[in-house]
Amino acid sequence: MNWFVIGILSLILGPVLIMAGAKHERKNNEPPQLVQYGYLLTVVGLFVLLVQFFSISAAMLIFVVLTGFVWAMDKFVWGKTRGEKQIADWIEYGRGFFPVILAVFVLRSFIVEPFQIPSSSMRPGLIVGDFILVNKFTYGVRLPITNTVIVPVGEPKRGDVMVFDYPVNPKIQYIKRVIGLPGDVIEYRSKKLTVNGLPVETKQLADHQYVENGVLLVNNQQFVEHLDASQYKTLTMADVPALNLREVGDFPSRENCSYDDSGFKCTVPAGQYFMMGDNRDHSADSRYWGFVPNENIVGKAFLIWMNFKHFDRIGTTIQ
Repeated sequence: MNWFVIGILSLILGPVLIMAGAKHERKNNEPPQLVQYGYLLTVVGLFVLLVQFFSISAAMLIFVVLTGFVWAMDKFVWGKTRGEKQIADWIEYGRGFFPVILAVFVLRSFIVEPFQIPSSSMRPGLIVGDFILVNKFTYGVRLPITNTVIVPVGEPKRGDVMVFDYPVNPKIQYIKRVIGLPGDVIEYRSKKLTVNGLPVETKQLADHQYVENGVLLVNNQQFVEHLDASQYKTLTMADVPALNLREVGDFPSRENCSYDDSGFKCTVPAGQYFMMGDNRDHSADSRYWGFVPNENIVGKAFLIWMNFKHFDRIGTTIQ
């Protein structure tokens, strides 16, 4: 879906509907429906375009500032000089949008943020189509846009499922499990994970199968891993190597890692984290693109709130 085209079309069609609707008679001082749809399309188009050039948080902040300015000017200036005159539609919509946008912005920036699982990299715990909630203050209250911690609350722990801005392209958000903390030595060889020289406790379960893009993937070996206080399931495929050396990128602090045909060993730099997907052989993670800086953290995933194809997953706590 080309969101840029959708944004442009909405931004063009919106004013057209507003001008067409302005020719219709108003009833009970309410703007005609064409005008209402026009303003809605204009707002949607502008927001979609802003997201293409900035982050969602930045786009929402811009809307809060713009609508807040209209609300404040109408309350303290325009409203006092308008008298009995009909309020302009754009002022009415601007001041009406402000409290709603402000509430959503505060909720999303400081409390909880929704996220949709885009791939099978976190199977079997999280599947494509899961809509989850991300706690924004578990790892500290952060300023929007800069993501700077202003109120320290807690820090990531090994085993946490964390959403973060993808270091290669921060406009994209990823979800993986925290495997290594700053200073940790992570080793993964022959499908065996070691943290600071200690093997992670693992127990094999019955094989797991799932459908991906209409194709049934078989021979997924399933395990339970115990990493510190966390217990979760992972998947591997017996005929797939632990690491595809050709996919390893030239990422920052690449010198902290050593790779060979059997796997890798990495020392996590200060202020950064090593992330891996639970579906080990179908996950693009820190093995390939490097470490996640603290400033890229979005929050801790904690609940599945919707899956339109699997209603039984609603309300599931993320382990």
